[in-house]
Amino acid sequence: MADMRATEPLPLNHSWPLEDVAARFSAGFAPGTGLAAGEKGQVCEDAMPLPHPLSLSAARLAARSIGVWSCDLATETLSWSVGVYDLFGLPKEERLVRSLIVDLYEPDSRRAMERLRAYAIRHSRGFTLDAQIRRVNGDRRWMRLTAVPLLREGKVVSLTGLKQDVTAAYEVWR
Repeated sequence: MADMRATEPLPLNHSWPLEDVAARFSAGFAPGTGLAAGEKGQVCEDAMPLPHPLSLSAARLAARSIGVWSCDLATETLSWSVGVYDLFGLPKEERLVRSLIVDLYEPDSRRAMERLRAYAIRHSRGFTLDAQIRRVNGDRRWMRLTAVPLLREGKVVSLTGLKQDVTAAYEVWR
């Protein structure tokens, strides 16, 4: 396996989805706003309706799509909350083996995640990445992975963060 450690800073857009966002900008789409950009970068409100405020049931559903995770770097031991198990479609009693979980990432997402992970460990930096995964039943999902390094005596000993199912947002974009 090639050395995945990043020796140079990654581009500032490393947290963007892996699909071609440059095409969206050139088409006048303003990511994250639900609106399109007008002339000279102005936002056109009639491009796409804004979502209604979340109802209580929608807020509960959104909360279930987020899970907490951690990875002890010395042992590669993963710890997940229920939300992450649900995202990957795994039973809660499943024994987590990092190498098998990483195989559930689509190849481009896996490469991006491993490179950012190595960079985070080497430089004590967090990251956010939208990655596509394949659940155990074969369904493909988009996951927003947020990672934060935890240090002990100045050395990164684990990564922790959130994993959120953002598939619905990608379906709206399409």
